[in-house]
Parts: sequence; structure tokens; C-alpha cells
Amino acid sequence: MNRRDVLRAGGVLSAGAGLGGLTACSGTGGTGQASGSAGDAAKGDISVWSWAGPAAEMKALVPAFNKQYPDIEVTVQDIGNPAIWDKITTGLAAGGGGLADVLHIGVDYLPGYVEKFPNGLADLGRLGADTYKDAFAAGLWQTVSSKDGRVSALPWEANSAGFYYRSDVFEAAGVDVDAIDTWDAAIEAGKQIKAKTGKYLLGIDKPASQADSANFFQMLLQLQGAFYFDLDGRITLDSPEAVRAMTIIKRMNDAGLVNDISGGWNALISSIKKGTAAVVPWPTWFGGIIEETVPGEAGKWGVRLPPPVRRGGLTSATVNSTHLAVAGGSKHQAAAWKFVEFVLTRPENQVKIYKGKGIAPALMKAYDDPVFHTPSAFFGGRKPGEIFLGALKADSPAFNYTADYARALKATTDAQTKVLLKGADPAKVLREAADQLAQQTGRKQA
Repeated sequence: MNRRDVLRAGGVLSAGAGLGGLTACSGTGGTGQASGSAGDAAKGDISVWSWAGPAAEMKALVPAFNKQYPDIEVTVQDIGNPAIWDKITTGLAAGGGGLADVLHIGVDYLPGYVEKFPNGLADLGRLGADTYKDAFAAGLWQTVSSKDGRVSALPWEANSAGFYYRSDVFEAAGVDVDAIDTWDAAIEAGKQIKAKTGKYLLGIDKPASQADSANFFQMLLQLQGAFYFDLDGRITLDSPEAVRAMTIIKRMNDAGLVNDISGGWNALISSIKKGTAAVVPWPTWFGGIIEETVPGEAGKWGVRLPPPVRRGGLTSATVNSTHLAVAGGSKHQAAAWKFVEFVLTRPENQVKIYKGKGIAPALMKAYDDPVFHTPSAFFGGRKPGEIFLGALKADSPAFNYTADYARALKATTDAQTKVLLKGADPAKVLREAADQLAQQTGRKQA
């Protein structure tokens, strides 16, 4: 496994809970005060924290970086995922002590770090990041910058919502997958598939044994341009869009189209090996996992963007991303920025990383490379790179994760479990979840 998302959920709740409970002490810690400095942009010793595949790819780029900056010594450390989230949280709470100069941060963690530790991360805008404001996929710049112009990180990875499917199963059921133009149509297709082949339409962790059990619900939300919070931080968990998303899930479940994949990663992989479901509605990066899991099924799989919730609506959504930041307490911020800039803004480097670990770049210029326009034999001659590039090029709203994303995720998974296991009314459980979230966070409801 080479993707952060495999373990994303485990870290979300632990780090999220930790951020929510941290308080300021002695003028540091929770206030995020840091005593870093820019230093010399051409020399210095800098450290980088990341995990697994991304760490390996950054290590591989160090020799090329040193050809341009021979006096900057770079040490890349594989901290592990989810261990990195607790380590960063602890360092920020200690006023920045012990942190690496460069930090690899997920989109779901960045807002919490910024809100709880306002100076914990360096303002990259002062170091030149504004030059690249329009270089990344739509909507991502808003996730790393604030309304006052401060830039807390630079986008690295951008995963779009995907719709991986067993083309042989659709053919056996007599269903044209390309004709599915809404999720309502997907439900009808699922009924036909179940009747003709016995396969489920898709799988969900019904009892929420893992914290990311609401991934599908979140995707349906984002396909409507909605989220758990609006851009002002108000709670929208019981919005019409949220109710519509949960209602789609209930209708699928009531029709017997949802397989229970509780048990985490192993359960998901097992369901793919067994061919339990016709569709795997996971993001860009998951295509590589499918290929690794069932290599003998080459040509039996296809990929497209997910259907819209409403006919003519969005089919694209950036459902998760990761970023590189510079610690506010770093004494070598300028040198650290040079490394971040080298890794993330040079197309050739992002192409190397994609070829090495399949990490989809947020940098749009990288997609000029032929590797993103090559037909895939595994996916029936389709071009996954072009499919997901189309999603990144599409207009996409920014989503506000806030520092309370972990709490919103827990409230959502609890509500979803009530719907899936007890047949609860979507509107009622989401209203209760929104009320609970408001009580926990003190946030207003939209």
C-alpha cells in the first residue's frame, strides 16, 4: 500500500480529537507562536516529514535538487501514517519545537492546524508562493490560503471522485454503464445487475467500523457542491443536499444493493478479490490498488467519472488532497521553501512521482506529459489520466473542512449507520447530527 488514504481515517479522529482538546499555555502551544526565520535561501540543513511512497519519492528527488542547491542538505524522514499526525500536533502544541522544516499535511488536517496554531506554519506567500496561485487544480488554492492572503501550504496531490466498475458484470446484466446519467439511474442499474448476476452495486461499511465509512456520502455531498460546513464555517450537515445524499444511500440499501464491507481495509480488498460489487466509487489513486489486487482481471474493469446527483449536475469533485507546508518555527524557511517549490511546481518532478507511486498531481502543467494520455489495458483501453484530468479542469467549489472535520465525520457516520442498520429517516438523523455538532463545537447552523 502506498497511499496515505489507506490509513487516513485512523488519524482523522485521533488528531482531530487532540486538536479540539488543546489549549494555550505560557504564550505558546495553542497560540501557535513560532520563532522561526527565513534564513539563507541557498544553504542550510532541512528536514522533511512524510510517509511511505511520498517520502520515498521526495528522497529520490534530492540528488536533482542538490544539483541546483548544493549547499542545502535535505533529510527526508518516513514518519508513517497515521503517526505523523500526532507528531505534528505535539510539535505545534509545544510551540513548534522538534518539528521538521517541511511537513506533509492532509487537507483534512490543515484547517485544524491553522485554526489552533495560527503561526505554527510559515506564510509561504512571503516566500514566493503567490506566483503559483493559478497553477493548481480549481478550488485547491482556497484550501491552502486564507481570506487575508496568508498561504499555509502548497498543493501536492489531488484526488478526484471516481467510478471504477466491472465492465464484464455490466455487460452480463445488459446495462450500458455510459448511459447512467444520475445516481437514480445507477440505482435502477443496480437492481438489474443484482437480478441478473447476484452482484451488489457497491459496498459501504454499514456499522462504521472505520472512521472513513462516510466516504461515499461525502462524495455525493461534494457532487452537489456541498459539504459539512459552508465557507463561513456554519454547519450544513442537515442541508437539502445532505438529506438527498443520505436518501440515495437509503434507497440503495433498502433495495438490497449495498454490500457490508465493515472491517476496514482488508474487508474492502477481500470484496474486490471476490467480485462482490459491480462498482467501487473511490478516488483517482484507487485505480492502482485495484490493478495490484486483481491483476488477472485486466480488461474486465472500466473507469469513468461518477454520475451527477441530479441530471446535468457535477460529475467532478476533488475529494481529498495533500499539501507541503513549512514549519513556522523553522530557522531555514527560505531553504525549506526552495525544496517545496522544487518538488511541487516543476512538472517533470510531479511526473516522476506519478510514475513512481501513482500520486495524482495538483499541478495542472504536469498533465501535458503523455503518461496521462495513454490507454490502460487493465481498464479496457480507457484513459484514466484524461478522465481525471477532465475532473480537475472542471469548475470546482472550495470545501471548508474546518478544525471540526473529525467531529462532523463522527456525527455523519453515526447517522449513516442508523439509516443503514435501523432504517432511520435521513432528514431526522441528519438534523439530530447537526444539532449535536453545534453543541459540541459552538458553531452556528446555516
